[in-house]
Amino acid sequence: MIRRFPTTHLLPVLAAFLAAVCGGSSLLAAAGPWVSDTAGAPAENRFPLAGRDAAAPLWLDGSDWPGVLRAARDLQADIERVTGVHPALETGQPRQLADAVIIGTVGRSALIDDLAARGKIDVSAIRGRWEAFHTEVVADPLPGISRALVIAGSDKRGTIYGIYHLSEEIGVSPWYWWADVPVVHRPELHVSPDRHVEPGPAVKYRGIFLNDEAPALTGWVNEKFGGYTHSFYERVFELLLRLRANYLWPAMWDAAFSDDDPLNPQLADEYGVVMGTSHHEPMMRAHKEWRLHGRGAWNYGTNADVLREFWTAGIQRNRPYENIVTLGMRGDGDEPMSEEANVALLQRIVADQRAILAEHVNRDVTQVPQLWALYKEVQEYYEKGMRVPDDVTLLWCDDNWSNLRRVPTAAERSRAGGAGIYYHFDYVGGPRSYKWLNTVPITKTWEQMHLAYEHGADRIWIVNVGDLKPMEFPIEFFLRYAWAPGRIPQENLGDYGRRWAARQFGESHAEEIAALIAAYTKFNGRRKPELLAPETFSLIHYREAETVLTEWQALVARAERVGDALAPQFHDAFFQLVLWPIRASAVVNELHVTAGRNRLYAVQGRASTNLLAERARELFRADAELARAYNELGNGRWRHFADQAHLGYTYWQQPEAGAMPAVTEIQLRDGADMAVAVEGSPASWPHYNPGQAPLTLPPLDRYSQRSRWIEVFNRGREPFSFKAETDAPWLRVEPAEGTVGLETRLEVSVDWSQVPAGARETKVTIKGPSRRAIVITVPLARPTTPPPDGFAGFIETGGVVAIEAAHTARRVEKDGLRWQTLADYGRTDSAVTAFPSTAPSRPLPLAPDAARLEYDIHLASAGEVTIELHVSPTLPFVPGRGIRCAVSIDEEEPQVVDIAVRDGSPEWARAVSDAIHRASTRHRVRAPGVHVVKFWPIDPGVVLQRIVIDAGGLQPSYLGPPESPRR
Repeated sequence: MIRRFPTTHLLPVLAAFLAAVCGGSSLLAAAGPWVSDTAGAPAENRFPLAGRDAAAPLWLDGSDWPGVLRAARDLQADIERVTGVHPALETGQPRQLADAVIIGTVGRSALIDDLAARGKIDVSAIRGRWEAFHTEVVADPLPGISRALVIAGSDKRGTIYGIYHLSEEIGVSPWYWWADVPVVHRPELHVSPDRHVEPGPAVKYRGIFLNDEAPALTGWVNEKFGGYTHSFYERVFELLLRLRANYLWPAMWDAAFSDDDPLNPQLADEYGVVMGTSHHEPMMRAHKEWRLHGRGAWNYGTNADVLREFWTAGIQRNRPYENIVTLGMRGDGDEPMSEEANVALLQRIVADQRAILAEHVNRDVTQVPQLWALYKEVQEYYEKGMRVPDDVTLLWCDDNWSNLRRVPTAAERSRAGGAGIYYHFDYVGGPRSYKWLNTVPITKTWEQMHLAYEHGADRIWIVNVGDLKPMEFPIEFFLRYAWAPGRIPQENLGDYGRRWAARQFGESHAEEIAALIAAYTKFNGRRKPELLAPETFSLIHYREAETVLTEWQALVARAERVGDALAPQFHDAFFQLVLWPIRASAVVNELHVTAGRNRLYAVQGRASTNLLAERARELFRADAELARAYNELGNGRWRHFADQAHLGYTYWQQPEAGAMPAVTEIQLRDGADMAVAVEGSPASWPHYNPGQAPLTLPPLDRYSQRSRWIEVFNRGREPFSFKAETDAPWLRVEPAEGTVGLETRLEVSVDWSQVPAGARETKVTIKGPSRRAIVITVPLARPTTPPPDGFAGFIETGGVVAIEAAHTARRVEKDGLRWQTLADYGRTDSAVTAFPSTAPSRPLPLAPDAARLEYDIHLASAGEVTIELHVSPTLPFVPGRGIRCAVSIDEEEPQVVDIAVRDGSPEWARAVSDAIHRASTRHRVRAPGVHVVKFWPIDPGVVLQRIVIDAGGLQPSYLGPPESPRR
């Protein structure tokens, strides 16, 4: 049951039914259903996997990999989940059957090798490949079997992926256990006879890192499994394999994978999951193990013998299993090494570690998979000249905020060990830990990982997912994209989301559910919830705070409408994957805005101040109630996963407990006491202090047609009546009169068709009790040089031109550069970047006909203007090169700007906190009227989101002014 909680509005109960739901399909499958509910025409020759009272048996060679046999048992259970029919699973000698599913690994299964030898199947396309598989329906494969659906894998995981591919196609989501996605009943299952070859992944090792796992994951694991035991990890292994992942860094802050339960590494190997340890845990030893078994200091300069012994024990213990060994060394507890650490010491550490591998694993140490994580200061050692042997994978890292620090150069791409990427959806550290909800839209992940893949970082992709839940959606995208980047082009991200939603909830509402997930991650991505504060969104400029709340309220309402249409069996999954993060985010946003209003209104002396304080308390309680509801979902199935503190940060680390933003209460005056506040000013009238500025609204502009607001409010306990009078018949005030208990907003607008020529301002007079009258000046913005007839472009209003980057007048492509709109990318609308990302830098000076974006604008006056580029935070990911672009107006010389931010700098901290980097240039406009703003790419990697031209009217706000009127 999906419950209600007090959030931004009353939230309706979810109850209703879903129309018939079709079976699922793989997110990477070819177009068209591979599995259908009907046999189809006889000519189609579909294979009857399961009928109303029988299912084709699953046949394997008993000597195949144990992980293959185990996955086949999962398929057996999945067919029963879908149809209610339990298929047999055979591993003995073939017997006479009408139809069967034959599953096996090339070179391991006598069944598969016999079929290949007799020409019944052709495995040449997968033989010897990494994790490839093929499926087809074969006639008369064996004596007594008339037809068989054959699933053949090139290796252990190839076969396992082929098995789970069928599970997904029949309608079992990889998230059936981890997110309670229901399996919809289908009475019959028929498989297309078409031969399908899956050639294997684009990225060799693809996985996740269970990091920052307290209090949520650890609390849940301790309650449900008694610790990080094999019973827990079996669930993780199965999920990874269903998602076509093959690699895991296990939980490590208060867990030691191999030490906690000796079955953990054994079962990982049996399942087929390659194990590793995180970037600061060398030689297959968990950080916790040093606390338990180490002696002396974690310092190779003073304690080398003990550390070598410690590392040797880890290698010996895990030697029988498939691993990638992390090399190198950081300080104890994921800290930088001591100041005296140097390149020579680290090179000695790596050499000694490899000597251990050569002695205890393989004399040819180049055959032992190894990585060196170039995390934080370790990358600086590399840049200073430290090197590791050519067979070691260089694992480049992001900045912990999903922005790549580095990609391999052409020379580095030729190394035998290749390169990989360590990425983040969750992080503990500065400028602020973010651990609560999914805040990285897949558009951002796509853009950065596309950059990595195009530059040849394709050996290892691993992503820090924190507690695993609630990162279900981005985890799957990251892993699916790693498998086959070419199948998920940027322009198809919306369709990917729709197909993902359809697999969990059916086709009927898939498009809307995908849009809901995209919207909430976009909103959370523009500023992570942990970074929100009462002053984040402007309460006085551009109606920013109220627009943000309106967006969240609309999103909550949309999510609830979908929930109302879903059958009860989908409620738990929908609550986890969609409704809870939207509701919870909406509450936190409203809480901060409410606290901000409370503080402003206290200064203004508003009677509503105390009610806002109580509303903040209600929202704080609603936040706790939502966490409780998540933790009690399904009789406590996911208890503790909502335990993460996310309110009350005072510095980078999470608070010990959630704390409500501070609010204020005031003492009200007796009787009625009228006062006024206006848009664009924190002040109020009459003032407590004399000598304040006159009461003036921001200008009304004929091109934007936007109204301005005046708020008439009470500083006393008794209501009063007011009346608004204008000195011009074409000036409108709605409402023009009324009774004020707490406050009333008046919207001021102009009938521009009636404004006489030369009118520059008018006035509104507010009359209230005791003959009090407050006069507000209303300026009118009317450019002396209006846009010419036929002008198509953006018009300056309020001294600003704001443009969404995708809304170009012209896109000039030259020298192989092409422009791509990244739909729904960034904080406000979308973004534009130049592809290919591997293109060389443009030579300077720029040629007049070089590639560029052009925007037609109309400016009201001559003089100096500032152009502010809003670009995605980008680090100089290619050594020796910046991230340069240029901007110009009309035919002037382009001004070159390097938008690269240095990781760890104050500028970087601002950029990643704001999810935007601002770069400014100054320009002189010689005359009012029509002009062309030009944006020029120089270095690849610039992602332009907005352009804001300040002609003297730009006001402070978080998201910036709304887009200017466009003709």
